[in-house]
Amino acid sequence: MSKFIIITGGVVSSLGKGISGASIGKLLQLHGLKVNMIKCDPYINVDPGTMSPYQHGEVFVTVDGAEADLDLGYYERFLDVNMTKANTNTAGSIYQTVIDKERRGEYLGATVQVIPHITNEIKKRFCAFEKECDVSIIEIGGTVGDIESLPFLEAARQLRLERGAKNVICIHVTLLPYIAVAQELKTKPSQHSVNKLREVGIEPSMLICRTEKPLSEGIKNKLSLFCNVPAQAVIECADAKSIYEVPRNFYNQKVDEQVLEFLGITPTQPINENWFKFFDKALTLSQKVKIAIAGKYSELQDAYKSVNEALRHAGMNNDAKVEITYINTEKDDVVAKLKEADGILIPGGFGTRGIEGKINTIRYARENKVPFLGICVGMQCAVIEAARNLCGLTDANSTEFDDQTKDPVVDLTPQQQNVEYKGGTMRLGHYTADLAKGSLAHKLYGKDQILERHRHRYEFNPKYVPLLEKAGLKVSGWHEGVLPEIVEREDHPYFIAGQFHPEFGSRPLRPHPLFDGLIKASLKNKASKK
Repeated sequence: MSKFIIITGGVVSSLGKGISGASIGKLLQLHGLKVNMIKCDPYINVDPGTMSPYQHGEVFVTVDGAEADLDLGYYERFLDVNMTKANTNTAGSIYQTVIDKERRGEYLGATVQVIPHITNEIKKRFCAFEKECDVSIIEIGGTVGDIESLPFLEAARQLRLERGAKNVICIHVTLLPYIAVAQELKTKPSQHSVNKLREVGIEPSMLICRTEKPLSEGIKNKLSLFCNVPAQAVIECADAKSIYEVPRNFYNQKVDEQVLEFLGITPTQPINENWFKFFDKALTLSQKVKIAIAGKYSELQDAYKSVNEALRHAGMNNDAKVEITYINTEKDDVVAKLKEADGILIPGGFGTRGIEGKINTIRYARENKVPFLGICVGMQCAVIEAARNLCGLTDANSTEFDDQTKDPVVDLTPQQQNVEYKGGTMRLGHYTADLAKGSLAHKLYGKDQILERHRHRYEFNPKYVPLLEKAGLKVSGWHEGVLPEIVEREDHPYFIAGQFHPEFGSRPLRPHPLFDGLIKASLKNKASKK
């Protein structure tokens, strides 16, 4: 039976609960334990799929098609475990499940209430992996004191009561603000946050303190006294150069030893330090490469979180630090900003804003032989660019951007044309693609068939494939011989685009082939400029 670690947050949001939880999970994994993670978000949306990136950041997609919080990306990258629908929960999905059960009469005439019906459903989801792993780490989103989080915290309290203090612990991530005028770190907000947590019946075993300045012994002792945690369990967590340094930071403070002691676990092996050694090397990369990301969310890096990480993974694999330039294709002079780039990437996105800038970006990459990778709408824009500028179809477009276009080179499939609900109805999760032998895609992947994650409604219209292939835009990947999945150009050093999202499958020690290829080609492009 699994042990449980509940991760909560206080004072402010966006403190890095996901990275903290994933780092603890990694340390336990390095001790030989089997670990999985669950995210609980308190908002009423059933999932973040219909939310703007400005509201929520990137939407991460699991292999089985769940649209989820970007923290699941951290879980996957740290633990190298594929997340599923069981790893992500929202208040909306939980209430929907309970209400559906009530409508079917499953509660036998009972009055349906938050306690016990909502909390029972939450506890059921907390325990999704208890038969499969040694430790389940459960991150409760939001901030302690928010009304939305209360059912999740109550469920956590009940779980600890039912399973025992040795089987369920809470780790609280909090902020210690630094007041520059007084030159002091302030502990009072954290004290209040822990008091709020204790009001709902939860005693934290450990504090992870986000801080700009080192914690003195006096600060640790003060937090220990007022928050009722051991002084050694007050953990300093300053900003790091890389998120992959956080596990070592925790290891140096004996977080893993303390967690194992709290839970009464004897590890099966001493910690494997190869993870730390790999990232030590990653801090001394000898080369630099400039990659331009051209999209419409350039002001919000969280919108491209997995893309950014996939580029860095590929950079580490090629001994290169990746310097990312964000170009707003709606507002910026894209051509002027692209001149310094060694490689170009267009990420996924929805809607008409910035599309013409993306098409101009692709034309620049094609004509100037700059290495290019297109993702999802990036592939669709590559199709539109070729149709307009190489095939003479000046009106070519996607029906997403112009539903009156004479040449819908990108269009809805018949299955998508009658969709009524927006949430969870796109082509989501893993789908196969068969690769053409001899193609760049086949060379990069080294296999005949691949599985990649999707999140889109519109597709490259197969009717236009023969015309576009005559213009040099080759389809090198097909889903079941019906839907084009990958396009590429043979007259270019590196020009490839996929309908799927390869960034979700990238890992620090195993970069995705398409990103690895982009960095290799970009380094060659940089060298050729000298």
